Amino acid sequence: MNDTDRANPPAVIDADACAVRRTIRINATREKVWRTVTEPELISQWFGQISLTGSGVGAHGTISWPNQAGVPIRVEACEPESMVAYRWCNEECTLPDAVIEETSTVFTFTLEDAADGTLLTVVETGFDRTGDPVGNMESHRGGWDGELDKLVALLEPGA
Repeated sequence: MNDTDRANPPAVIDADACAVRRTIRINATREKVWRTVTEPELISQWFGQISLTGSGVGAHGTISWPNQAGVPIRVEACEPESMVAYRWCNEECTLPDAVIEETSTVFTFTLEDAADGTLLTVVETGFDRTGDPVGNMESHRGGWDGELDKLVALLEPGA
């Protein structure tokens, strides 16, 4: 199998559902992928610097990138080693760790076993509640491409 055969497809926009979706195949165990999408110290190695207060559903905190203010984030749902959903702010937030329900989106990671590792699907929904649904979907589509490619590179050195 060459590198072209292994490339994961890009994220896609579902304009009717106001959602962004991407499924990737990772040559790593489900447990390892799970830890890397749920443990703050591992998330911070591929996504953004995240800090959470608490654990499981209701854990909250911020996620940030270089030269950007922290974005409030909260764990919305969790089924160990199968699914975790995070709600985060997409408009200006006045409180540093308060997610504003009316303008936030939710991204959900779903994990499935695959013959050569794990299938990870991310679906981000709720863009219709933001001030610029089309622009935000396009921005996040590109973001999920870059961030999940970094996740693959972390878990599959040399990929």
